[in-house]
Amino acid sequence: MHQYGVREVERLLRLPRSIIRSLVAAGFVTPGRGPRNAMLFSFQDLIVLRTAQELSAALVPRRRIVSALKKLRRQLPEAMPLSGLRIGAVGDSVVVSEGPSRWQADSGQYLLALEVTAQVAPAEPAAVPQEDWYSRALAMEETDPRGAIDAYARAVEQEPSNVDARVNWGSLLHERGSLEEAERVYTEALAALGDDPVLLFNLGVLMEDMNRRMEAVHAYQKALRLDPGLADAHYNVALLFEGLGRPKDAIRHMAQYRKLSA
Repeated sequence: MHQYGVREVERLLRLPRSIIRSLVAAGFVTPGRGPRNAMLFSFQDLIVLRTAQELSAALVPRRRIVSALKKLRRQLPEAMPLSGLRIGAVGDSVVVSEGPSRWQADSGQYLLALEVTAQVAPAEPAAVPQEDWYSRALAMEETDPRGAIDAYARAVEQEPSNVDARVNWGSLLHERGSLEEAERVYTEALAALGDDPVLLFNLGVLMEDMNRRMEAVHAYQKALRLDPGLADAHYNVALLFEGLGRPKDAIRHMAQYRKLSA
């Protein structure tokens, strides 16, 4: 079964990295793990991620979304076109439409002739205005990573408050081995925008790869103070504490990770 990295999810679903991480932290999906603890998503995860965002925008209560999507995920096949399902909100219920069949995701009850408002299929890429450097950078990540890095730099110049551009810029530099440059991007972002859990989480991962373990611990702890539901930060800091000979702290954070991922 094919697994999708974060960059593939961004490209297929047109979701910024920060939104993907927030949906994971909220418990909508529990991705697998690859090299360097990178998140890996299944086809079912892609469906759930897109649907969670759409339903949240439709103001469906979070508890109802989580319950319905956990049940829906178990019903999904391992592979099918993303456009093969329509999933959305009817009142405060989550409804699935596949061809002529429609059913409630949380109860499994089949329905007749209901209009489903949110669609899972990713939108076709829109034409990117010449001056939209953030969109240009997203489109270039797969084919021209170096050009994407330059475009993210221009995007930050264009819109300094664009945290997604800063996150993606730093992530690309990190992936390409430019660790000091990535650190500069993250620290400048934190200085300009204030503490942000995703920026701090990424900084923690970077500090680990630079073998600066205590700085990684501090970054993860700051991220968790801002967002205690950031499951990945609990997982990573638990492993760090284990390596640092602090088993009680490791157990505490691993317990939080398991609770959030259940």
